[in-house]
Amino acid sequence: MPKEVPGRIDMPRQEPEARKHNFREVATGYTREMAVAEARRCLQCKKPACVAGCPVEIDIPGFIKQIKDGNLPEASRILREKNSLPATCGRVCPQEDQCEKLCVLGRKSEPVAIGRLERYVADWERQNRPVSKMPQHTPSGPRVAVVGSGPAGLTTAGDLAKLGYRVTVFEALHKPGGVLVYGIPEFRLPKAIVQEEVEYIRRLGAEIRTNVIIGRTVTVPELLAGGYGAVFISSGAGLPKFKGIPGEQFNGVASANEFLTRSNLMRAYDFPAYHTPIRVGERVAVIGAGNVAMDSARTALRLGAKEVSIVYRRSRVEMPARVEEIENAEAEGVRMRLLTDPIRINGEDGWVTSMECLRMELGELDDSGRRRPVAIGGSNFEMPVDTVIVAIATGANPLIRRTTPDLECNERGYIIADEKTGRTTKEGVWAGGDIVTGSATVILAMGAGRTAAKDIHDYLSSAGASAADTHHT
Repeated sequence: MPKEVPGRIDMPRQEPEARKHNFREVATGYTREMAVAEARRCLQCKKPACVAGCPVEIDIPGFIKQIKDGNLPEASRILREKNSLPATCGRVCPQEDQCEKLCVLGRKSEPVAIGRLERYVADWERQNRPVSKMPQHTPSGPRVAVVGSGPAGLTTAGDLAKLGYRVTVFEALHKPGGVLVYGIPEFRLPKAIVQEEVEYIRRLGAEIRTNVIIGRTVTVPELLAGGYGAVFISSGAGLPKFKGIPGEQFNGVASANEFLTRSNLMRAYDFPAYHTPIRVGERVAVIGAGNVAMDSARTALRLGAKEVSIVYRRSRVEMPARVEEIENAEAEGVRMRLLTDPIRINGEDGWVTSMECLRMELGELDDSGRRRPVAIGGSNFEMPVDTVIVAIATGANPLIRRTTPDLECNERGYIIADEKTGRTTKEGVWAGGDIVTGSATVILAMGAGRTAAKDIHDYLSSAGASAADTHHT
């Protein structure tokens, strides 16, 4: 048994020089000894603040104690009580801004590595209790439609299936998983893991239908009229946005959404076994500094780019990406061009050749709480590039709101939903995840899914909703 150690146990990773040339997972996970040593750091607080910081309310000290005691089946059971996607959360959730941020140890030392321990338990479960051997449930209760198979939709579907509801998940693309599949690269979240998490939801009894575009194939009102007692909308915010500067029409300019979707769904990560119609030049500029920008930059490196730069108009302090992702990108050779704002993309014969930029300085705080970038007059310079990936923001696809009367949205096109229940302005319709908040984290979307599932259950359990369901069926 490893001795107790005051410091946080680091997770083994591939060396940067090796990993930037492959799509295998960067972090390789804890060994049993590492996990137990890290679990022994937990103080087992009587009033654990870390649980309050978890959007899905996992019993964090409970599952960590089971790791320390060597009872991984029980640790797995505790995790699954509140989280249907533990292997995903253990890899991509920003624990440093949520549960770990509130860890008591963090006041004087480093917080317990809650996310890494969650991943360890989930990976143990995958190896020793594969989902494929779980019993298949067949719910028989009222019908519920879930729009979108991302983290919010899968969470809602899983929670409602456990309660006995007949859940159908509608996914527009040909593979379920939403942003977990098309948005996050293989080296951060392997597709096989997402497939197992999706299969777990299926085993609970949820049906998943792909290639169904809600608002075109079938509308939300048609679902309500066709036998579904409730509809949960979790279609995400996948509509790409550009800066609106001259030259964005040149070949070689792409949104991060398109770039990552092509790479992920068309298996560019499995080259040369799969040939993907995606072009990556020698000099790539990624505009933006969030997690999506880091994913795009690191993917471009792995697809053969010789030089990749993050171009961001603020400083490092304001970068919205996780610190871990920024550090990984830099270790792999991604260059950070900070306090730099592109104002024009130049090209020849229809293709990108360079980007004109302005140098910036930081002024007063803006509405986001960050210092506002201000252009330095006469600081224009040209940056040679042959590929530009725009990773500044995404928006809400208007298809659902245009085909759903009485569904109120805000000025940005996001659905208005009650934060405590997920209820929208349309009777029988709930919403959660990025379609409500705009681009946010996986775990926040899951939290919204759990909230909506609870309220849908209350709604359908009421006398009026039960009568309505009987009438439909």
